[in-house]
Amino acid sequence: MNQPRTIDIHAHILAEDTIGLLAKEAPKLGPRLTAIDSEASVLEVAGAAYRPFPRGGWDLQRRLEDMDAAGVDIQVLSATPQTYYYDQDASAAAALAAIQNEQIARLVAQHPSRFLGIATLPMQAPQKAATELRRAMRKLGLRGAMIGSNCEGKNLDDPSFEPLWAAAAELDAFMFIHPVGVAGMERMKSYYLRNLIGNPLDTTIAAACLVFGGVLERHPNLTFCMAHGGGFVPYQEGRWVHGWQVRPEPKVNLKGSPQASLDRLRYDSILHAKKQLESMIGWVGASRVLLGSDYPYDMAMLDCVRHVRALGISDADKTIILGAEAERLLKKLSERTRQTAAAE
Repeated sequence: MNQPRTIDIHAHILAEDTIGLLAKEAPKLGPRLTAIDSEASVLEVAGAAYRPFPRGGWDLQRRLEDMDAAGVDIQVLSATPQTYYYDQDASAAAALAAIQNEQIARLVAQHPSRFLGIATLPMQAPQKAATELRRAMRKLGLRGAMIGSNCEGKNLDDPSFEPLWAAAAELDAFMFIHPVGVAGMERMKSYYLRNLIGNPLDTTIAAACLVFGGVLERHPNLTFCMAHGGGFVPYQEGRWVHGWQVRPEPKVNLKGSPQASLDRLRYDSILHAKKQLESMIGWVGASRVLLGSDYPYDMAMLDCVRHVRALGISDADKTIILGAEAERLLKKLSERTRQTAAAE
């Protein structure tokens, strides 16, 4: 019996060709790499520097080698958070998102057995974001989008985002929520807390806004996957449900119990610990946990496949997490997109 393909749904890319095209489109905003050594560079985007940016982020051959070494058959490619450009002019951000999406689609076309893709969107202009999502899925064949947990401090329940949610629901898009511009930075300047705590915290805020803002309730077929094991969401589900039952504030935009919305959230497997991941799988079920690595960053789980295979869960649940559910989900979404486009 053939083993299902392993599918890593959380993998970032900023290929060398893409860097050149972004720099040509917007010289002051385009990324620039400055070598640290043969394995990593400083990535500078619009004057902000990130380090280290590992070689696999831009070197396609290294990426494929790393995938083979890790036992990852397919990566779902997404843009780097450094190139979301939410703090830039909306028209420039839309143009730069379009380039990145076209480049991801090109890589998928060149390596169809190794890559799938999801888009990046100009979230500061929700109508432009909706338009780009439609183009990315219908014209480029991408399967959804990775978006930030907020846009320059604006939470995802803000009414201005409704055109995007409507488009995502119409397309059955796979929407991956990734932390960006995290809250509470003034108190997390030490110890790398901005990532260790800040990233899962902002993912949690995003999930809470999608739930209590009624976004999931209004759009019953929307698919959201939350990065890094969902932040603190799976651990605190009971508190959210209890709060809705005893307080008026959580009921303002949510007609029914938050449990119904919570039960539709999906999470990647990036928890870096066996017991915690086993617990999350026990709480939410294997079908809502998808394999992820966060490639190529230093906080990645490059051994994500081995990690899941070593869990104390059934082989059937391991198969679901490693790729069977992602393949079913992304295939369904692709078929729905084709049907919608053909009907228009």
